Amino acid sequence: MRSIGHFIGGKEVKGTSGRTADVFEPMTGEVQAKVALASKAEVRAAVENARAAQGEWAATNPQRRARVMMKFVELVQRDYDKLAELLAREHGKTVPDAKGDIQRGLEVAEFACGIPHLMKGEYTEGAGPGIDIYSMRQPLGVVAGITPFNFPAMIPMWKFAPAIACGNAFILKPSERDPGVPMKLAELMIEAGLPAGILNVVNGDKEAVDAILDDPDVKAIGFVGSTPIAQYIYERAAQTGKRCQCFGGAKNHAIIMPDADMDQAVDALIGAGYGSAGERCMAVSVAVPVGKTTADRLMEKLIPRVESLKIGTSVDPSADYGPLVTREAVEKVKSYIDIGVKEGATLAVDGRGFKMQGYENGFYLGGSLFDNVTKDMRIYKEEIFGPVLSVVRAKDYHEALALPSDHDYGNGVAIFTRDGDAARDFAAKVNVGMVGVNVPIPVPIAYYTFGGWKKSGFGDLNQHGPDSVRFYTKTKTVTSRWPSGVKDGAEFSIPTMK
Repeated sequence: MRSIGHFIGGKEVKGTSGRTADVFEPMTGEVQAKVALASKAEVRAAVENARAAQGEWAATNPQRRARVMMKFVELVQRDYDKLAELLAREHGKTVPDAKGDIQRGLEVAEFACGIPHLMKGEYTEGAGPGIDIYSMRQPLGVVAGITPFNFPAMIPMWKFAPAIACGNAFILKPSERDPGVPMKLAELMIEAGLPAGILNVVNGDKEAVDAILDDPDVKAIGFVGSTPIAQYIYERAAQTGKRCQCFGGAKNHAIIMPDADMDQAVDALIGAGYGSAGERCMAVSVAVPVGKTTADRLMEKLIPRVESLKIGTSVDPSADYGPLVTREAVEKVKSYIDIGVKEGATLAVDGRGFKMQGYENGFYLGGSLFDNVTKDMRIYKEEIFGPVLSVVRAKDYHEALALPSDHDYGNGVAIFTRDGDAARDFAAKVNVGMVGVNVPIPVPIAYYTFGGWKKSGFGDLNQHGPDSVRFYTKTKTVTSRWPSGVKDGAEFSIPTMK
């Protein structure tokens, strides 16, 4: 059985805490590896390695840092298939979905290759008599990322690629449920030419998280996960003066207008609602058809599509989605389906009884579909994080607009319509951070920023794009005047450019 330690000082090291966690293969339910859980002392060792290496890395010119990132992108592409299979076997998502996970992370690494341009400051000549003013962006020092199980390649790269390109050293604490790919990415960064100590990976649980939060040498933390933990990390980091960006849960709505292309909308709901077994923070979990006729047409098409979903193993190329990440995840989703039935929603398709022939111990769950869900139900209010879609019927456009706008979560939303005026009005007014127009999962491309509103996001700056450079750097502004032989005398009032 594999043993997974930590990656500190440019190499994998064994854990010394004596504590481990099981890493399952979701499609069989079997334990495939043991991962070490870091102690506070092991986290501190990683931070000390990072701090010792960071100064020289920060002094390396941005073009040379970009070359390391370019080589890293090349190496990930070389090992694409192997990484995707490892990811699929640890997480449960299908191999094609795993490749998408890797690709969306790589796109941020590609964006980070432009760091010589992205870190340029500003310059004003002659801002005052003989005075020039300029600004420069400088790295923070040692920064950290705490990343979730559902995107074990993408979100670590979203965090460490811009941070390292900016000249920081990085501590990555990935999910202990699927740590294999983050460890491989660290190895590839070293192969790409990154100095030892600049990227360290510590595997662990809450003990490791709290050690990162409390370490005085960690200057900034990025987190993605559930809302309660996001809020906990944000508040605890703020108490110690750290920069923090924390992204939490979601309840993403898809509004189906009466004029929508219904076949397109159904395809979108099936893919975005059930892909990766619904274990995506941008999964569509609520469909909002506008008007009874629209709702009836939608359900008529949705029910047979959900019933015909093909659930398979992670390595089955024909599967629509694979198993969930753990048995506990399956039981949690089943409990929400039970709650929905008790609350009075109509369970149009019930996936609780699904069994995968030959893989009866795997973590599988069939697709479920609720109709007549109302906004006071728990299955509407709370994030289920599984292959469950709820249909909430709205009588008109204004009620449909209010549903995502008034919800506690504000990650993503989509509208399906042929009416440009309705789409424009919706995009302008909806109280949600990311909007799709006839696009079900509106994850921006790498040179825009990603981030939700309300309880989906805590912090002033988003992930990737220009915000990532702002988050991982501090701005220094210099006001400069060289003596010209003119004696102005002392000034006792505040300087101005009058």
